[in-house]
Amino acid sequence: MTTQLDYNPGRRNPYVDLIKDQKFALISALPLDSGPVLEKVEIAYKTWGVLNEKRDNAIVICHALSGSSDISDWWEPLLRPGKTFDYTRYFVFCGNLLGSPYGSASPLTTNPKTGEPYGPEFPETSIRDDVRAHKLVLDALGVQTVAAVIGGSMGGMAALEWPLCTPPGYVNTIIPIATSADHSAWGISWAETQKQCIYADANYQDGYYDISHPPTAGLAAARMIAMLTYRSCVSFDRRFGRKFNPKKNAPKATTNGAGGNPEKLVNGDKPANDEEPMNCVGQDPKCDAFRSAKRARVEATIGAAESVHRARSPMFSAQGYLNYQGEKFIKRFDANCYINLTNKMDSHDVTDGRLDHEREPTGEDFKEVLKAAPPRALVVSVNTDALFEPDQQVRLAEYLPDATLATLDSPDGHDGFLLAFEELDKIITERLRERCPWVYEGPPLLEVNRNGSTAVKDSVFGEVESEW
Repeated sequence: MTTQLDYNPGRRNPYVDLIKDQKFALISALPLDSGPVLEKVEIAYKTWGVLNEKRDNAIVICHALSGSSDISDWWEPLLRPGKTFDYTRYFVFCGNLLGSPYGSASPLTTNPKTGEPYGPEFPETSIRDDVRAHKLVLDALGVQTVAAVIGGSMGGMAALEWPLCTPPGYVNTIIPIATSADHSAWGISWAETQKQCIYADANYQDGYYDISHPPTAGLAAARMIAMLTYRSCVSFDRRFGRKFNPKKNAPKATTNGAGGNPEKLVNGDKPANDEEPMNCVGQDPKCDAFRSAKRARVEATIGAAESVHRARSPMFSAQGYLNYQGEKFIKRFDANCYINLTNKMDSHDVTDGRLDHEREPTGEDFKEVLKAAPPRALVVSVNTDALFEPDQQVRLAEYLPDATLATLDSPDGHDGFLLAFEELDKIITERLRERCPWVYEGPPLLEVNRNGSTAVKDSVFGEVESEW
């Protein structure tokens, strides 16, 4: 098994271009928990800062389900000199999850055995598979040990698995945020409603859809449901109340759900200018001209992304916000990837395969498995989280050796961990200084201009938006 850095993927899906300055590694083969061996595995990642002489100042950040390797987008206020992820002292690493549309191996990447995208045939991957893959990349980068692993939601699940999937002592400390030791029936059920929305979209076709005609209506509806689990009743009531939709009179598209130009799509027909290249025989997918034309259609579809507009504008502001979130999401995500990632999240259970019995695990079982985690972990909870309820973090803190619990006071529900920047910065930095004191000794490894803007910007992958 080899890992090649500075890899240049020859064929990228258009979502990858949403992440700037991303790097790629190629793993020759990766055995998966589900059984298959994934070959020629692409891993997308980003880094900030430099390694110290002992190569023990790496900090691994694990992104959530629909996030990316670009920490500067979704946790940008924490990725600054003097802040939590101080890249003048830490070597900051964030790898993209397997199954994600943003560059790592996924349903959108090419199956080396067929020369075509995997689509729904991309194998199921686990969070443990992600940890092993990212560990191989860190090895190739020269990292000796990891100072800390931090992640929220699905990223918090990964933070728990890092010390369990790597040699003892490799991970110095972990900070799991708004997560749990196993995914609850409640979380699995919410994910199922979202997947059923996608399955019900006529364009889904059991996952064998043309990427230029994706199941955007189903994916948008899935995102709307997800938003209700990410936020709280209090946040919606405070933010929207019964206010009317400010965009109710905005121009509306009237597409049939297939994307692209609504005037050229009738009853699922292709646009009039969408002919296949003349030099392609039988629509041969290996024909370069065919591929070029197909990619052009895909990029046009993503650029337009108007397929979830309805003929009737939502009356209330809350409805408009959910529609806005659905429209925003289909511009940046793929349905097969969404299903693969939610399945991965559903399968999370740190005790799975690590016990000698098959009965339902008890608290003592979780303690037995998690005793391999480093002591003094910091578990972070959000007091209004309705998806990963605070009681789950209370139990997690009891399972982990000598762990402590910190609670964010946020009205924003589960997404509080992506929005309560100041509070997060304070509690995480305090723990990092305690558990990683050597990182803060001496002068910074990098000198940078600290006079940049500190304003919170809108994000593509995070939950900060000024439009609503």
